[in-house]
Amino acid sequence: MPIKLLFILGTRPEAIKLAPLIKECKKRSGKFAVSVCSTAQHKEMLDQVLRFFEIVPDYNLGIMQNNQTLFGLTARCLAALEKVVAESRPDTIIVQGDTTTAFVGALAGFYGKTKVAHVEAGLRSNNKCSPFPEEINRRLVSVVADYHFAPTSRAAENLKNEGISSNVWVTGNTGIDALFLGLSLLKKNGDAAYSSMFAGVNFARRVMLVTLHRRESFGVPLENICEAFKQIIQNNPDVELVYPVHLNPNVLEPVKRILGSHPRVHLMEPLDYPGLLWIMNKCFCVLTDSGGIQEEAPSLGKPVLVLRDVTERQEGIDAGTAKLLGTDRHAIVEQTEHLLTNKKEYAVMAHAVNPYGEGAASEKIADALKGVK
Repeated sequence: MPIKLLFILGTRPEAIKLAPLIKECKKRSGKFAVSVCSTAQHKEMLDQVLRFFEIVPDYNLGIMQNNQTLFGLTARCLAALEKVVAESRPDTIIVQGDTTTAFVGALAGFYGKTKVAHVEAGLRSNNKCSPFPEEINRRLVSVVADYHFAPTSRAAENLKNEGISSNVWVTGNTGIDALFLGLSLLKKNGDAAYSSMFAGVNFARRVMLVTLHRRESFGVPLENICEAFKQIIQNNPDVELVYPVHLNPNVLEPVKRILGSHPRVHLMEPLDYPGLLWIMNKCFCVLTDSGGIQEEAPSLGKPVLVLRDVTERQEGIDAGTAKLLGTDRHAIVEQTEHLLTNKKEYAVMAHAVNPYGEGAASEKIADALKGVK
């Protein structure tokens, strides 16, 4: 009998990082029977990724609401998953990362006396409020999970330090698998739609890609970051900024107020995943508070400047693919302009080996899952 797997996902990052694993497990139809449940925690951005990777959920819970709170989201998600787990009766539930969906999916598995597998296990910032609520989410998943797929040896060591040493595999990160799969789909389908999307950007200049959305950056930190961007653009006439802006008013308002009038700043609506891949492949460097991009961009030879005070992806900092700048305006300007003016420094970062693997994580996880029924 094939092992019954239930993948639970609800946000774009989860869908991106689980897509190659879902496809790998479906290829092994004699070994696995695969079901996919979408909580639709972030519906629109999630649906774009599922369409791109041609994944159709077997269960679509549609729990997203306007201005949803963590309290309401968690309660709705847990109540809806009770029926899914009872109906599908999986041998193993698979969750990814550190979202509310991942935490509640793991909890639903525990309540249903079902084994839980955690993809991207062991990431830690060691600050429970940064990122919020992700740091606590992933710690709680680790307590519940039966199988832990750590992307790096550091992540596995974090688990060991918390008393979790059995059923831990170091696999690399499935986000790298998704990156290469996505680029192959772009090449296959043609990328004309995406090149036209960025028609206003002058790629003869050095284009910096920005992504910012963390709750802990709201307010003064985000304003400091935007002021730093403004100064960098003013100081460097050969630089353009492409910034897909998160629709949260806490992000949108200060970004538009500080950066909206500059002709070399391109504020855009959030990009779908293939659009993000396209511009990431074309850009000079990435400035971000995102976790996934810290892993992906180095595989394309793009230096990453991390606009956070702490990161749970210390491996990239240690490997030299990324630098942790914080949110201080002067530090951001100084370090970014150093990268712009120092070709040797840029080359070192661009050619550093990506610590998150070469794109074989999904195969390693599927191999491990074969033996854990």
